[in-house]
Amino acid sequence: MQAIILTAGNGIRFMPLSVTRPKPLFSIFGKSILEHNLNQLVGIVDEVFFVVNYKAEMIKEYFGEGYKGIKINYVFQEKIDGTGAAAELCKPNLRDRFLILYGDDFYFKEDIERLVEKFPGVLVQEHPNPSSFGVIMIKDDFITEIVEKPENPTSNLVNTGLYYLPKDIFTQKIDKSPRGEYEFTDYVKNLIAREKVYFSVAQKWFPSSYPWDVFNAFESLFNLVEKEKSECIVEDRATIKGDVFVGENTIIKNGAYIEGPVYIGKNCVIGPNCYIHNNCAIEDNVKIGQSVEIKNSIIGKGSKIQHLSYIGDSIIGENCNIGAGTITANLRHDNENVKTKIKDKLIDTGRRKFGTIIGDNAKIGINTMIYPGRKIWAGVITEPGSKVSEDIK
Repeated sequence: MQAIILTAGNGIRFMPLSVTRPKPLFSIFGKSILEHNLNQLVGIVDEVFFVVNYKAEMIKEYFGEGYKGIKINYVFQEKIDGTGAAAELCKPNLRDRFLILYGDDFYFKEDIERLVEKFPGVLVQEHPNPSSFGVIMIKDDFITEIVEKPENPTSNLVNTGLYYLPKDIFTQKIDKSPRGEYEFTDYVKNLIAREKVYFSVAQKWFPSSYPWDVFNAFESLFNLVEKEKSECIVEDRATIKGDVFVGENTIIKNGAYIEGPVYIGKNCVIGPNCYIHNNCAIEDNVKIGQSVEIKNSIIGKGSKIQHLSYIGDSIIGENCNIGAGTITANLRHDNENVKTKIKDKLIDTGRRKFGTIIGDNAKIGINTMIYPGRKIWAGVITEPGSKVSEDIK
């Protein structure tokens, strides 16, 4: 079977993490989102088509021509004019049936296997906020309608963007949507209008429109980590409690106190005298030092937080240096949800506790204080004693 994976977008809503790399290459637990999805397709498909544009060379370098028995082809989308246009570029090389999915959402093998049991089909999931998605209307075992982002949805089933479809879906042409793009869902709507289309309810699916969405997938992704014993060094007076994975060649120094679930990658130096707890992912080659507390955060590869700092409910990019005394504030005094700006529009993160997002290669000066929901762009250098009350680009 073949699959189309849509990876061409520039990830505006994922900024600043997508400044330096495509959103599908964002890593957690040592694997990019795109690599996670390829792993879920192993044994189901034998060939994939990556539709690429933004920083396409990075995706090609990451995966090459194949992955675990799956042949990889790259299809360049010259003009970013919608998911429908992207998918149609693959049409000449498709066989009769294919899967199609987004490269930056998290899907899981059990759901994909269940989807391909009936043809054609759409993977759906119940969601507490259906008006943010395409809402699925059903009757018996079939989909009757997809309604895009209705103000007053009558169903809580939403479209996950994973489909199992016939190649002839492209025979009926579609028009541009009101936002000026060719939407793949219009092809699906045409198919629903002329024949029966099944639905399958996902047990796990995590969209990642915004960086903080990745936290929703933490538990499910952590459970997939192969937790075999590694060649790491844990000094006598370090404390590890709960479900903690430590990668090879990592050193956990005396006084480090780690409470799982926590993932620590390869070649890290942790401690002495630090506290890491509550759903943390520390990627490869990270250094966490004296009197640092990290809680519910993702620390990117090669980053350093070596002295007297607090990082809470935050995402730190790759190869960042966090100066001594840096504090991320992660709670508003009024206890309202933290909001952050995306394209100059204030967005509710849906999180009462949310700290910061710092892009790759940033250098944060000593004694920097970062307000909740503020972002620091890739490569930025803050002055010592900075108070980050607005995003810094």
